[in-house]
Amino acid sequence: MKAVSDDCERFTSFPPGHLYSSKQGGLRRWYNPQWVLEKIPSTPYDPIVLREAFEKAVLMRLMTDVPFGVLLSGGLDSSLVAAVACRYLAKSEAARQWGSQLHTFCVGLEGSPDLKAAREVADYLGTHHHELHFTVREGIDALEEVIYHIETYVTTVRASTPMFLMSRKIKSLGVKMVLFGEGSDEIFGGYLYFHKAPNKEKFHQETCQKIKGLHLYDCLRANKSASAGGVEARVPFLDKEFVKTAMDIDPEWKMIRPDLGRIEKWVLRKAFDDDQKPYLPKHILYRQKEQFSDGVGYSWIEGLKDHANKQVTDSMLMNASFIYPENTPTTKEGYYYRTIFEKYFPKNAARSTVPGGPSVACSTAKAVEWDAEWSKNPDLSGRAALGIHTAVYEESKDVKTGSLVSDSPQKLVKGVAEKVAAVV
Repeated sequence: MKAVSDDCERFTSFPPGHLYSSKQGGLRRWYNPQWVLEKIPSTPYDPIVLREAFEKAVLMRLMTDVPFGVLLSGGLDSSLVAAVACRYLAKSEAARQWGSQLHTFCVGLEGSPDLKAAREVADYLGTHHHELHFTVREGIDALEEVIYHIETYVTTVRASTPMFLMSRKIKSLGVKMVLFGEGSDEIFGGYLYFHKAPNKEKFHQETCQKIKGLHLYDCLRANKSASAGGVEARVPFLDKEFVKTAMDIDPEWKMIRPDLGRIEKWVLRKAFDDDQKPYLPKHILYRQKEQFSDGVGYSWIEGLKDHANKQVTDSMLMNASFIYPENTPTTKEGYYYRTIFEKYFPKNAARSTVPGGPSVACSTAKAVEWDAEWSKNPDLSGRAALGIHTAVYEESKDVKTGSLVSDSPQKLVKGVAEKVAAVV
């Protein structure tokens, strides 16, 4: 956008899955899979088919002539990418050029959940692991540069900042391409509000909507944050054939059913649950989701809020609709991001490229429709999902003891794994 914003009064985002032809009168959709039409699929769940489709997607992205690695948070998605890459790296052309030991990278505040979990996964897989520790101050100092590069003012800024810092570190090590774990939550209903989906039809329709909006949120973050740091991002979960395979599954199998031992993304977890030749330890395979901005360190979000509170007064927020009538910010954090965005992109066309409303992570219009209690939660953090995210239960205890990491999720994992074993 920055390339045209100074010279053009009118411009819009180029929609994914389209091509432009002046002869045919403008934009035309060329990518038309069944899930775009939101038809409810009925294909039975086959864990082997799903696993092989994902392995193929990862293998395709190992075709490279530059040094590469995996951005590893220690959560399910990035851990699966790393596990598959490790398993097949030795057979790839890339291994002959760059060696058979995979490089993995993790970013977080000192003592953050992601650093601890990623270290454990890296040790299990035997990767050459790199950590970047950043401070809240360093993140805040990078905000203007981050917003300039990612060209948005929604809360994806939270996660884009540590990713931007990590990408610069990766580039300095000579690595030019990194595999990311983005896309899985949209495909499999991994966000915590999917616990409230009333039926499989609503569940599937919402996953379709989430995928359609990826270019405005997670893909934007991964692509632009990495590119700004000089690194190419590749996303196996969004391989077209894998998406087709996953979205063809009867959504009844994706529904979150605690009574059957099915937590979020159960079909993906089960596909890689191999007792004979494990891809990952059970407690990692069944680890509950963290928002990326939570996993890098819970105090990162609190630090951002505190900083925004110092920059934006109550009066400024109260009059936000007069200053920003379009996509009016409703929090001081959002207002602060918006002021930075407007500094670099002041035109109406620029701000119109950014989606309005709470439509990322665990807070969407559907979340409120499925459970009115979600409307009372102004924070998009996944950990704010009381009654769903187990890590939040121990937070008050952790704050008192000074610990940022709870062992509560491990208790959940054990129970889920036992139920899964009993069901299948």
